[in-house]
Amino acid sequence: MVGESSRTTAEPPTLPDNHKHRTVTPFNTSQRQDIDVEHEQEKLNEAVAMMNRNLQEVNVQNMNVELVAQMFKNYQSNVLFHLEATDNLKDPI
Repeated sequence: MVGESSRTTAEPPTLPDNHKHRTVTPFNTSQRQDIDVEHEQEKLNEAVAMMNRNLQEVNVQNMNVELVAQMFKNYQSNVLFHLEATDNLKDPI
């Protein structure tokens, strides 16, 4: 057929023995971008882990505030119950 190659198998071209060696950079641009993305993802993961630790610490410290708030709510409820039970509940001034 017209325009067909005379080769039947696709073989890589061979270089002559006297060819000059080229210095090849270890990474092409897309590989460098992949490494940059991986580095940024690692930094993001570290930041999220630090934020999670800090939020956990805040939650632990807030447990005392939550406990005091619950105690006050229970106290207020008990006071209201006893004032109503003893008919000592007065209208606000």
